[in-house]
Amino acid sequence: MKNNLVNMKCLDFFVASQSQQNYDAIKHLLIPSNSIQLPILSFNFFIDNFSSEIQKLNRKNDINMVKHFAKKHKWENNVDEIFENERFEAIVITNSKQEILWVNNGFKKMTGYNKNDSLHKTPSFLQGTNTCQTTKSRIRKKLQKNEPFKEIVLNYKKDKTPYKCEIKVYPLSYLETTHYIALERAI
Repeated sequence: MKNNLVNMKCLDFFVASQSQQNYDAIKHLLIPSNSIQLPILSFNFFIDNFSSEIQKLNRKNDINMVKHFAKKHKWENNVDEIFENERFEAIVITNSKQEILWVNNGFKKMTGYNKNDSLHKTPSFLQGTNTCQTTKSRIRKKLQKNEPFKEIVLNYKKDKTPYKCEIKVYPLSYLETTHYIALERAI
């Protein structure tokens, strides 16, 4: 019985790793003739792979949206370079006055705020009573220098729950700095 379970797990893993075309070619071999006619599939492996693919697609869509902004505003920055090897949940694009122009769907997941709740506000609307004044001052100074930087700031979700947020900010320019992009993730 133990060997049968091991074999079934191996088969389950093998089937879950197959493409739809390969699965279609072998599925007739997987359906026992003396039992219910259901193919053997691993839902756990399938859902993990599906979730991973959705995350990749969301990331690609987010980057493509930023590229759309880049083209529209003629940014000189290399967008692919900004996103290379970066982990993020939220993307925030602001104008030179730090007013939010666009956020991705990850922003709502991370903060609880809808896109419309954040538009035309500055990212400081996420800060609260326990947000460190020294950190806020450092961020202001770094923005004035128009150089990329990374900071960790205490922000607050819509439900007032505090969370530490790692932000990586990049100035975006066309002859001069016209916008900023922040890649953010809760830590």
